Amino acid sequence: MDLAEHYREVRAATDALAAPLSAEDCAIQSMPDASPVKWHLAHTTWFFETLVLEAIPGHAPFDPAFRVLFNSYYESVGQQHPRPERGLLSRPPLERVRAYRRHVDARVLRLLDSGAPDPLLAVIELGVHHEQQHQELILTDLLHAFWRNPLRPAYREERPAGGASARPLSWRASAAGVREIGHAGPGFAFDNERPRHRIFVEAFELASRPVTNAEYLAFVGDGGYARPELWLSDGFAAARARGWSAPLYWEERDGEWWSFTLAGMARLRPDDPVCHVSHYEADAYARWAGARLPTEAEWECAAEDAGAAALPGATALPGAVWEWTASAYTPYPGFRPLGGSLGEYNGKFMSNQLVLRGGSRATPRGHIRRSYRNFFPPDARWQFSGIRLARDGG
Repeated sequence: MDLAEHYREVRAATDALAAPLSAEDCAIQSMPDASPVKWHLAHTTWFFETLVLEAIPGHAPFDPAFRVLFNSYYESVGQQHPRPERGLLSRPPLERVRAYRRHVDARVLRLLDSGAPDPLLAVIELGVHHEQQHQELILTDLLHAFWRNPLRPAYREERPAGGASARPLSWRASAAGVREIGHAGPGFAFDNERPRHRIFVEAFELASRPVTNAEYLAFVGDGGYARPELWLSDGFAAARARGWSAPLYWEERDGEWWSFTLAGMARLRPDDPVCHVSHYEADAYARWAGARLPTEAEWECAAEDAGAAALPGATALPGAVWEWTASAYTPYPGFRPLGGSLGEYNGKFMSNQLVLRGGSRATPRGHIRRSYRNFFPPDARWQFSGIRLARDGG
């Protein structure tokens, strides 16, 4: 697929995600970590206007105010509207943002048709993958917003659950040795996935599938949230302070467990992967289960050993989850951020975050690869995050 076609496809997919929503739906910000759908629509467009079109001589901005309103965290570009106040932007209206998207799309496609220079082609390609990240954020943020609504509205009809998680759990062994991880070769990758490098990995075993709702429910029933010996100190403090007693969106009704989903409230499916747990909960569960979380190197090596059939296919199924690892989000040896403003894309977040691997039910299927490094703070729960166990090898 050429870049222009990829651009059209991804931009259309974002519009399709917003199509079932009202202007009111698109304006809601349910917490500081989430953003309104309208802001996502505008910010992904801001990326192309600010970092691509502004490099073209004679470019006139669609609206000069948008440069500040829809800047996320690019300090080198200029000021930003405060993140916790994105939900206060009743203006510009949604139709104005959609007009902004059409305006920028026409100019980017004209640039691609006329032959953009290689540096701008690289930025456009990055922008397309950046937009796919925001497609997932649209769904995670919208789920949280609808959950906060006492009507508990549904975004879409229920989809069938993936069947892979129903298989009995088994363990896949990997021998100790010097391995290579990270992106190499053709194809797109973010700067934080490079360079490919050697690392020594001790013998280990990785579970054949993620932890299921039924398995996690046994942890809940065994008093897992009230047993400090299972928890990291910060995690136990967070669980007590925030009243955690089950994963986010779980709710017990008359002795039966339900969960809020993009299709509204639904009975908890025992064989689905447990979802919307923090790193702290994942780590506590692993300790309770007599196992541990894998490192990101173990996860990537196991995925490589399993072959192409295991990834991205398995993780892209409905019901799939991002999988917490035990690894801090830090730079790879020899890491170099992109030049200019794009150097702020990943590198400056390499502190106080943990790595997740794989992909979720909300991840665009073409956006999943073995080397992908997702990252969130350890207390984050609103993402589609789950657990895959590991243990030391013999």
